[in-house]
Amino acid sequence: MGTVLIDKLLQAVVNFKASDLHLTVGQQPTLRLHGHMKQLNTKVLEPADTVGLMKSITPERCQQELQEVGGTDFGFAFGDQARFRVAVFKQRGNVGLVLRRIPNEFLTFEQLGLPTVITDLIQRPRGLILVTGPTGSGKTTSLASMINWLNNNLDRHIITIEDPIEYYHKHNKSLVNQREIGVDVPDFPEAIRRALRMDPDIILVGEMRDLATIQAAITAAETGHIVFGTLHTNSAEGTVNRIIDVFPKEQQDQIRTQLSVAIIGILAQTLLPRKPKGLIAAYEMLVVTPAVANLIRENKTYRIDSMIQTGRKYGMILMDDSLYNLWRQGLVDEHEIIFKARKPNELRQRIENAKKGIFEEEPEEQDQEDVNSKRR
Repeated sequence: MGTVLIDKLLQAVVNFKASDLHLTVGQQPTLRLHGHMKQLNTKVLEPADTVGLMKSITPERCQQELQEVGGTDFGFAFGDQARFRVAVFKQRGNVGLVLRRIPNEFLTFEQLGLPTVITDLIQRPRGLILVTGPTGSGKTTSLASMINWLNNNLDRHIITIEDPIEYYHKHNKSLVNQREIGVDVPDFPEAIRRALRMDPDIILVGEMRDLATIQAAITAAETGHIVFGTLHTNSAEGTVNRIIDVFPKEQQDQIRTQLSVAIIGILAQTLLPRKPKGLIAAYEMLVVTPAVANLIRENKTYRIDSMIQTGRKYGMILMDDSLYNLWRQGLVDEHEIIFKARKPNELRQRIENAKKGIFEEEPEEQDQEDVNSKRR
């Protein structure tokens, strides 16, 4: 019964183009569709159902992990229609599952609405590019799109380190080796160290979640590789602070210096319900100019926002400006914009003014060095 059911459920996810499928005891199978939860018209799941569904798709080693630590993650293909990233967990003593659909096709930068400067950044010979945002904000999709662009346009050796592998990349102009944590290599720091001996040009680090991984990623970026990484932070400024805060106090000055040299860009993103249906992303983009690198080195990250504001000619944009633009274009409801804003009161005021026909002056395009010298 489990297998028949799982195929039907997965087919429903694909047909509806839902982002997730939730399976939990005492509830009908539920889809997340355009950001909203929608119950499927089937029976309410009982404990035996979720166990059967789990066993029909979960590899043996993951079932073992579920027993030992109460949860496990893995990826699997649903024929050639889609891939799924699966989280299996226990709740109230029962088994629950959440399956995230990973589309088979890659989206272009234009389709994703990515800042145009991304194309330049990813072609640099070295440096750290971070894609950040909360869970489910589309980081994986943006990164997959970048790797796909590189694979289609440049001849490089690309190594991805993922937990689990989500998008599968075929070798095209580039050679792409994808390593899965727990299957191909034990952990992220070890995988990055090994990768450096494999003649890479580009290394994708699926998650920079601890000191050892962050340290290894920064080192790899300094030594002549492009390194992509992700963090669960909401802004460019927050990302820089988060990385530095991971290190013990006595190492922080050294890390600031290393980071200021290694980092070349931060893309923070969030997903919103698009009108009338679908999802759309808002972005914050920090391009690390010499002036920004100075701020990082001198522990003046609180000035990063104003740098982004005056750095439009470098391709930078603040999250709240991106949200405001989506509202101006009529793509997203006002309450959704305010909900995701970093400074909701200021953005609410700006929207009220715009409704009355009062628009703010665009910030002056000053040279960033001038801006700095005036503030000193």
